[in-house]
Amino acid sequence: MVFSSIVFLCMFFPAVLVCYYICPKKLRNLLLLLASLFFYAWGEPTYIIIMLFSTIFDYCNGRLLEYFAAIGKKNTLGRLILVISVIGNLGILGFFKYTDFVLSSINALTGKDFPLLDLALPIGISFYTFQTMSYTIDVYRGNVAAQHNLISFGMYVCMFPQLIAGPIVRYSDIRQEVDDRHTSFSLCAAGMQRFLLGLGKKVLLANQIGALWDEIYGLEASDLSMAIAWLGAFAFTFQIYFDFSGYSDMAIGLGEMFGFHFPENFRYPYESKSITEFWRRWHMTLGTWFREYLYIPLGGNRKGFVRQILNLFLVWFLTGLWHGAGWNFILWGLYFFVLLLFEKLFLLKLIQHLPIFLQHFYALFWIVPGWVIFACDDLARLKTYVKMLICIDVPACNQLALYEWTTHAVFLIILVLASTQLMNRLAARMLQKISTCVGEAAAFWLKSIWCLLVLLLSMAMLISGSYNPFLYFRF
Repeated sequence: MVFSSIVFLCMFFPAVLVCYYICPKKLRNLLLLLASLFFYAWGEPTYIIIMLFSTIFDYCNGRLLEYFAAIGKKNTLGRLILVISVIGNLGILGFFKYTDFVLSSINALTGKDFPLLDLALPIGISFYTFQTMSYTIDVYRGNVAAQHNLISFGMYVCMFPQLIAGPIVRYSDIRQEVDDRHTSFSLCAAGMQRFLLGLGKKVLLANQIGALWDEIYGLEASDLSMAIAWLGAFAFTFQIYFDFSGYSDMAIGLGEMFGFHFPENFRYPYESKSITEFWRRWHMTLGTWFREYLYIPLGGNRKGFVRQILNLFLVWFLTGLWHGAGWNFILWGLYFFVLLLFEKLFLLKLIQHLPIFLQHFYALFWIVPGWVIFACDDLARLKTYVKMLICIDVPACNQLALYEWTTHAVFLIILVLASTQLMNRLAARMLQKISTCVGEAAAFWLKSIWCLLVLLLSMAMLISGSYNPFLYFRF
């Protein structure tokens, strides 16, 4: 089950929301836990055992860490429990996500024929594994107290709003709200509005431009040109942003409706003026996780420049690997490692002296091909596509490219505007004027009507059975 499905929008979500608000507060965590388990089991009933094991495993680890710290054994037995927790979590993630990748790579390199296990990837395993690991690490560090209520901890791990696509919500982000949170009409309304705008991002923008990427990616060789390759690259660039940020908006909105305040995950990343800035704006909760639990513990930039480069390499190698079991994801991570290293060495200082529009051009010039690496899971196909981008063995333009560019020009302009703060600022300014002249209630209802229109258009697209992929299922 995904947020942009008729089953979720018309059945599951309304039923859970109504039950949540009529349910006594002391039973709400149990309700959310049961609803989340049902949500997860809808698509993968077998793998719910893995999630339950991970929940109980790290609940026990947290209690043991607290106990050993209390009796003065933090640096001995407590550290052992932490190591067991990290190895256990990474072991489960590695087995299900990377076993077939390792076997297929060994077969390709050695000519062997080891049989693949053909394991299905449990939905959201990368997200909830990182969440439970951050919990045990924070308990060990003394940053948070261990959660004593198994139902409350299970609700945190399994909570369906952020289960399948993030943001990565650390226990420290919501520890006060796990057992004591408040709901109100205004918070619920704000959450509903954000959810619906995120739904619009996903269904009305990401899905439509994603269909263009699939069309271009599947073209015959005779139809290819540099112009059509760049159009496809731009299409995927917009698809992955509106798909992922749309799901993050929906998750944050759902959280608000249930009284939670999840961290922001995107901050208009395509407005960035450097690759360094881009990664401070894109998937911010993942970047925070790697910084807090890998880069800084490895020494960060405190142990000399050579060690800093090694730390950055490890972070970006693992960032790529986290996104998927494929060599293209590793190449994607290392691609950004090299760019960030050059910026750190000298490039960033040079870029800052350029006019603002050239800084934006520089960032996008590298971001867009990066998404091509991310999208092409076949390395031979990736090589061919990169050659097209730099006009090797293909014409610069052809009739099909002219047709596709002119056909999609208006929609591309809409996507460009929607990926910047401009539309948001204009809407906020208009609502502020309406609020000043007519009243806050009028501004609220105007925004609500707009969100309702987005819902109706999205439902129409979903009911028609239009293209509706979910890019982050693989993660």
